[in-house]
Amino acid sequence: MMKLGKKRSNFGKWLDKQKNVNIAELERASNLSRMTITKLCSDPDYRPRISTVIKINQGLKKLGKNIDLNDF
Repeated sequence: MMKLGKKRSNFGKWLDKQKNVNIAELERASNLSRMTITKLCSDPDYRPRISTVIKINQGLKKLGKNIDLNDF
């Protein structure tokens, strides 16, 4: 049985290191649910739909983060 909160995706690890971005801000900026963002951060095997990837990218840009999502 997997312990909750221990496993992080590469995106989750990156987001954890960001001082000026958190899940609540990304939720508002990307117009995605907290559940979707949490899954992106915690499930390394999760493969989001392209529409979700686009929303995350747009949300991060609104928050001043310009990243290459291919890194995740």
